[in-house]
Amino acid sequence: MVLLGITIAIFYPFYYMLIVSISDNVSVMTNQVKWLPINPSFKAYAAVFKDPLILNGFVNSFVYMVVGTTLNIIMTSLCAYPLSRNDLYGKNLFMKLIVFTMFFSGGLIPLFLLVSNLGLINSIAAVVLPGAISVFNMIIMRSFFQSIPFALTEAAHIDGANDLYVFARIILPLSKPIVATLILFYAVSQWNAFMGPLMFLTEKANYPIQLFVRNIVIEGQTSDIGMAIGATGASAAAEKSIKYAIILAAAAPVIALYPFIIRYFEKGVMVGSVKG
Repeated sequence: MVLLGITIAIFYPFYYMLIVSISDNVSVMTNQVKWLPINPSFKAYAAVFKDPLILNGFVNSFVYMVVGTTLNIIMTSLCAYPLSRNDLYGKNLFMKLIVFTMFFSGGLIPLFLLVSNLGLINSIAAVVLPGAISVFNMIIMRSFFQSIPFALTEAAHIDGANDLYVFARIILPLSKPIVATLILFYAVSQWNAFMGPLMFLTEKANYPIQLFVRNIVIEGQTSDIGMAIGATGASAAAEKSIKYAIILAAAAPVIALYPFIIRYFEKGVMVGSVKG
């Protein structure tokens, strides 16, 4: 019963947003919607997806997620593999320097000045480069690499393979669980990225969907979706339906991604967390 209660507490808010977003405005305004939608329609979703800025926001978020996650995995694996090897000179010093950055950063203002001086404002690089690697995720991947028997890489070196060949043809194929797990971590982080785009993007044409969600939900800028309110009826209830519709639409891609890599998730996290 406790687990059932926890499950309901977790999923009911999402279910409530769904039924409100498809119910008619009068029922929403009079708080009649509790468990089932009333006079359901998809006008709110139609209004959201008819707006070109919103559609462009989804495209931008997808591009940022794909490019950012690819860069994240490349940078994380290239950093984790050398640090997992016992024959790396100064490995402990490098690890201490890297871990130091988890607790102390340069701050937001220096970061903004750096990105601005490099001429990256309003570019995809401004969104993906500052978070190109997560130290926490790198440590998890490093721990996983350390669990791979050293004899495998040693045998490859004896046969004449170099480090790059060993990494690409032996280590990575054996690391599918942790790679899939980190793809999920990074993809969710990139899709939900908010502070970076807010700081570095000034043109709405470059906004990811999360900035539109923020403007509509927090600031009530329903004008960001053009004629959406007019399409569903100019009322507070219509605004509420549209807010919930765009929240669910923004969350859907991440929810859809999860089932494809769930089989790797538990193994990747458990193995990567107990070694090292």
